[in-house]
Amino acid sequence: MKWNGKRVLILEGYARQSLALVKAFNKLGCEVSALCGSKLDICYNSKYTTHKILGICDRERVEDTTKQIRKLLKTGKFDMVVPTVDFTAAILSENKEEFSQYAKVMSNDWNIYQIAGDKNKTMAVCAEIDVPHPRTVQNVESLEAVINSGIHFPIVVKPCTGYGVIGFKKVDSVAELHKLFEGKKENYSNYVFQEYIPQTDIQYECAMFIDGNNEVKTSLVFSKNRWFPVNGGSSTINITVDRPDIVESCSKLLKSINWRGPADIDLIQDPRDGKAKIMEINPRVSGSVKIVFVSGVDQARQMLEYSFDEKVTSYKKYKIGQRLRCSQTDLLWFLKSPNRFKSNPSWFSNKNTKDQIFDISDPLPWFTFSIQKMMQLKTEMGKRV
Repeated sequence: MKWNGKRVLILEGYARQSLALVKAFNKLGCEVSALCGSKLDICYNSKYTTHKILGICDRERVEDTTKQIRKLLKTGKFDMVVPTVDFTAAILSENKEEFSQYAKVMSNDWNIYQIAGDKNKTMAVCAEIDVPHPRTVQNVESLEAVINSGIHFPIVVKPCTGYGVIGFKKVDSVAELHKLFEGKKENYSNYVFQEYIPQTDIQYECAMFIDGNNEVKTSLVFSKNRWFPVNGGSSTINITVDRPDIVESCSKLLKSINWRGPADIDLIQDPRDGKAKIMEINPRVSGSVKIVFVSGVDQARQMLEYSFDEKVTSYKKYKIGQRLRCSQTDLLWFLKSPNRFKSNPSWFSNKNTKDQIFDISDPLPWFTFSIQKMMQLKTEMGKRV
């Protein structure tokens, strides 16, 4: 096999997308290592992980995580390092010049990463190239600047950087806006102030891959039909769909900023005009990257080809109607949602469905993931209040 013996380091051995990548690289003949923070991490318990490294990989300990990654790469034991979560993608990008001395770094240059990782900068690019996106107030220095911008309430206030819906606030009036920041000394440029799009329509993601010639090699769209928490959170079931309009918007955005490698773009369909509007760029592989593999697109192969100067395989087509389900959070959705018996697709349907974690050939990670997430549930829900 062409990639036999290539030594790949996967960061965030706890992340659900990491498991799909470990398996994919393993099947290509790579020697796959995973940095894990706990023996409960899914990659620590996967038979596809060649080397299980216990160390520091914690978004609350960025400096220590950076030192851990540096220490590992300086051993010279890895040919390529792949991030799967925003905070390590940022670490790799910011330190790319240094880390590239030791291994191929699957993250963009820092100046490009900063555009993709900052929602305000992303929205500014969307406005400049005229792709659908929520109206966003730029260059905010005071709350009065938001109020006088002409934007209509309700609006959304959220951090420029972050993940999921952590820090997301819907604000219905000027009084609520002032109350939200009452008594706080804030740098308002650290927040996004944009129109609220009614959450009554479907959400989408577009998994992309751009090669070194700025050509789109992957553009796979899937709908997010359920999510948990039910008022906004991570998707619990995804379905691949055919949406050329979304592919066009996302391709135009990533090519305009000279993005390279994998990225994932979140969109929401506005029920008022029927347009799918870009919300943010996730500057790394999709959190639901398993659906990409299930649908016939091998992003692990693309990362190897790109990193080692091979022609990147182009996937013009993918399987439509493939479903990916996170059984743990989808069960929580069923318990909490008033629409539990009205969902489309039905919660009880398993047509063309793969579980995000469970694999009959590698069952242990599903059990340790379930235990770990139960232990973390209260803390994670607290972040979304």
